[in-house]
This record gives sequence, C-alpha cells and structure tokens, in this order.
Amino acid sequence: MSKGSAKVVLLVVLGVLLVALIGIYSTVKGTYNQLVALDEDVKGKWAQVENQLQRRYDLIPNLVETVKGYATHEKEVLTEVTEARSRVGGAGTLPEKMAANNQLSGALSRLLLVVERYPDLKANQNFIRLQDELAGTENRIATERKRYNDSVVMYNTKLRSFPTNVIAGFFDFEKGKLFEAPEAASTAPKVKF
Repeated sequence: MSKGSAKVVLLVVLGVLLVALIGIYSTVKGTYNQLVALDEDVKGKWAQVENQLQRRYDLIPNLVETVKGYATHEKEVLTEVTEARSRVGGAGTLPEKMAANNQLSGALSRLLLVVERYPDLKANQNFIRLQDELAGTENRIATERKRYNDSVVMYNTKLRSFPTNVIAGFFDFEKGKLFEAPEAASTAPKVKF
C-alpha cells in the first residue's frame, strides 16, 4: 500500500469514527433532554395536584366549623378530619403527601356521611356552598391526579424503553411514583343511622 492510499484509508476511518461519535452524542443528548422534559412535566403536573389539594385543605376548616354547630356530638369524626388535615400540612415527601391526602379523603367522606343525619345542616346555605366548593375541588383533584398519573406513565415508559434505559441509568433518572387510591377506596363506605 502506498503512502497516499494509507492517508486516504486513515481519513476515511477517522471520518467514519467522527460521524459515529456525532451520532452517539446526538442520541444521548436528545434522549437526555427528552427525559428532562418528561421529568419536568411530571413535576409540573404534581404541582397542579398540590394546588388543588391546597384548595381542599383551605376549605376544610370552614366546613368543619359549619358542621360543628349542628353536630356537636360527632366530635370523633370532626377530630379525625382535623387530624388528617394536620398530617397533610406536615407531609414532606411525595409519598407522605399522597398517603396523608388519601387519609384526608377518607375522613372527609365519613364527615359527609355524618351530615346525612342532620337535615337542618343540609339545608344551611353556608354548608351547601361549602359542600359544592368541596365537591368541585374533589373533581379538580381527580382530574389533576389523572393528568399527573398520565404524565408519570409516559415518563416511566420512556425511562424503561431501550436505549433510553441505558442513558437514564447512566444519569440516575428515577422512576416516577403514581398517585394511587388507598386500599379503603376499593370498598364502599357503610352508612349507619
């Protein structure tokens, strides 16, 4: 092989390596940026869930005070709602927040069952307004939870697919956590009069 043809072969090999490196870099960069965007989407959707949970958190004291005037002997349920609300306020991590809000949902459903015993309370305009606001908030929470879970599923699917899983593992991306209903939600509440 002559000196000139050796140079050509070397340049071709270097060119192929350069193209391969640019391709690998582009793939890693694109995948990393997609994961960052999906992770930020998950965080943004969780912020919307928290926004609605805060709305519910703010409504509860007014609801409890309204019910308190009518249902003075239902202190156990009122205390349970108040304590569940405190746990929500003190939750720090995402799993703690999810668990605390699931407990609060259960306590609120028991409170609304208690309300059924008091026809005068059900006719109270302030209570009706608060109950409507709470029902609307619960619907918003359900919608935002769904959007959050959809975002987590999309992120987790991307995270687990090949070759993204290799790149995600290299950069320590973690699987997102779904907002799941508590076990108690699978059984209907019992109404006792």
